[in-house]
Amino acid sequence: MTLVNSSDPVIDANLAVALGALLTEQSVTRAAARLHTSPAAMSRTLARLRRILQDPLLVRAGQTMVPTPRAQALRDEAAVVVRSLEALLAPGTVVDPATLRSTFTLQAADLVGAALASGLLLLARQEAPGISLRFRAEELEAEPALRDGRIDLEIGSIDHVDPETRVEKLVTLRMVAAVRPGHPLTEGPLTPARLAAADHVAVSRRGRFTGPLDTALAEHDLRRRVAVVLPSHLAAMALAARSDVVCLVPAALPGATPSPLTADATALGLHLLDIPLPLPPLTIGMAWHPRQAADGAHHWLRDAVRRTLRAPGGSTA
Repeated sequence: MTLVNSSDPVIDANLAVALGALLTEQSVTRAAARLHTSPAAMSRTLARLRRILQDPLLVRAGQTMVPTPRAQALRDEAAVVVRSLEALLAPGTVVDPATLRSTFTLQAADLVGAALASGLLLLARQEAPGISLRFRAEELEAEPALRDGRIDLEIGSIDHVDPETRVEKLVTLRMVAAVRPGHPLTEGPLTPARLAAADHVAVSRRGRFTGPLDTALAEHDLRRRVAVVLPSHLAAMALAARSDVVCLVPAALPGATPSPLTADATALGLHLLDIPLPLPPLTIGMAWHPRQAADGAHHWLRDAVRRTLRAPGGSTA
């Protein structure tokens, strides 16, 4: 606990705790029981304390032991030190969200960010009004950005795997076709051939024209025409609402509650059509650096993200 120069003894935290117990109990046996150790071990600790402090501390008086004047003078100070050590080494307590004053930076695709922003803002107003949120596009390499604190949480399709980052899966979704009201695909059953014959808008930050749907269509010797590639899901949905292009939108699995990631497509009036092809599911998760795992404020943030993305239709009521 207290370090002095190399020629002096070193008093560690265990000795401080033992001193506090001995001065409080004034008995080697009772102090040993209090610290869950043996009387013999406590006797050796008392002998060590006597050497360090150059005082007998406790002396025999008939059938009991009584403190020396030095021990009496140390009793209150030792109790304060022990309480400080207990507070220092106690597990982190749950924070009151209402007392938080923090700004969190989250990295997510625009569709995920749009779904999260409203839900998190509502939760923050209700529970943690001192919280501010900053959303960043998927512009930073997540692993180093999480490590150096440029972002606090990454939310989306987590495709990097490293032993350092903590990753939690939040929800599994499927892709559906979104079209404007009155689109020809809304009339009659949707077949792979009809889907391939329509014009499509693809979403890719890297400008890619192909994806899992093209692979599935190729299994049927079909190929779709991607008329435009946009870097934003929201822009692609807005285009689909004003034209005849087909846009892919994430939606809940059959039988599950509606996903908040579909809320913007619904707000634009888009019709959601089941794709008659086996497509890989889309897993949305969150990633964070382990140094924030026990932080109370970050714990509230992660829990708020869970509640928002798992709530039906984005409702957090």
